[in-house]
Amino acid sequence: MTRLLAATLAATLAAIGTVQAAPKDSIIIGMTLEPPMLDPTAGAAAAIGEVTYRNIFEGLTALDSGMQVHPLLAKSWTVSPDGLTYTFALRPGVTFSDGARFDCSVVKFTYERAAAPDSVNAHKGKFEPIASVACPTPETAVVTLKRPTGAFLVDMGTNDAVMVSPVSAAGNKTNPVGTGPYKLVRWVKGDRVELARNPGYWGGPPAIASVTFRFIADPSAAAASVLAGDVDAFPLFPAPETLDQFRADKRFHVQIGTTSGKTILALNNTRKPFNDIRVRRALAHAIDRKGLVDALGNYGTPIGSHEVPGDAGYIDLTGMYPYDVAKAKALLAEAGIKPGFTMTIRLPPPPYARRGGEVIAAMLEQVGITVKLVPIEWAQWLDQVFKQSDFDATIISHVEPGDLDIYARDKYYFEYHSAEYNALYKQFAETNDPATRLALRGALQLKLAEDEPNVFLFALAKVGVWNADLRGLWSNEPIFANVVSEMSWAK
Repeated sequence: MTRLLAATLAATLAAIGTVQAAPKDSIIIGMTLEPPMLDPTAGAAAAIGEVTYRNIFEGLTALDSGMQVHPLLAKSWTVSPDGLTYTFALRPGVTFSDGARFDCSVVKFTYERAAAPDSVNAHKGKFEPIASVACPTPETAVVTLKRPTGAFLVDMGTNDAVMVSPVSAAGNKTNPVGTGPYKLVRWVKGDRVELARNPGYWGGPPAIASVTFRFIADPSAAAASVLAGDVDAFPLFPAPETLDQFRADKRFHVQIGTTSGKTILALNNTRKPFNDIRVRRALAHAIDRKGLVDALGNYGTPIGSHEVPGDAGYIDLTGMYPYDVAKAKALLAEAGIKPGFTMTIRLPPPPYARRGGEVIAAMLEQVGITVKLVPIEWAQWLDQVFKQSDFDATIISHVEPGDLDIYARDKYYFEYHSAEYNALYKQFAETNDPATRLALRGALQLKLAEDEPNVFLFALAKVGVWNADLRGLWSNEPIFANVVSEMSWAK
């Protein structure tokens, strides 16, 4: 009997070992912010792309973690010598997850919809240069531009330019239907989004069969979820103060990388006294950028304009407004701002904003400014700040790569308007010459630093923590994305 029990136990343990050794085919990814919707062509929130980019939705081109352009739904393309005509050879046999066909008519619909007068695309300007889309065959799309546009192929690889079907586009906010390797299973509001393999995906089945995106806003809870194994990966980890604990634990991998996030104290340039350049410059002198970064865990790099180190053409302009309390006070006095002036900073949910607001408020107090901090939820921020421009100041990280265009828009939430900047940007956007683009990019950065429409704070670091057996997560994140089809578990 003893031998029989021992043999049974050994067999049971062996069976358990066999089950445990089998490769996993699911993953749980943690995120601090829940997306307000799941249609990347209809909202500005980076969290939308973290769930959907190259998971549910795909564009003609794709961007990798190094911001290089690759073929995706377009298997190849040619560009006319004058830079005005792009001829895309589309992949044959591609369908949306509901069975609808992808062909040139979808490209035409997608681009015309994004450029339309009633478009709600957050980066509608990317499509303004498109003069027409012609379909000589179902698998050929000919896009003609009004003028040369140096960033066109990059722009068409972003979240804003993913392909949407005329059949399902209207419902994509809550029931997204794309051509990607995954499709929506369910969205449990306030908790998670679940995706599963798209069985009809043109590219073949990815290694990971299903993925759950869990939304955990509290940094302590986020850290606890990873430690407990309830979450496999937190690519944008919100609790850097706990990293030493994870580094000491062989179960986890800690990755410090870069993002394209330009973290700024955004100012309402049409609201007094922020319409006075002396006040904006005073705020820039009053904030110790290095001290701010240190207070947030020493993850990030101070910046002096709307670019981050590593961007093509980046120039270091942090010396334009060195931390100088006396200079800040003098500029405020010159502008007629007396000690005790009160301003409001609206703080969206990300930890860099909530924690950063407290640090910045203490710094501004040293120059005689009283700060009222108002924490708001993401939906409120999008409505009050982004849509209505109803704010004094806010702390936000602009994560779209190469987004110098936002300062040239007729209407954008911080209301910066400069004819000189607009003229420079027009030259930049319309040239394909690499050397000229770099020079103009530098001139644009310098103009922004001179005008200081916002206080440029720091480049947002990518702090990630995940299971040590997980492969394929991006080390750097120039666009906020979790490309699950590139992920797998170690065998």
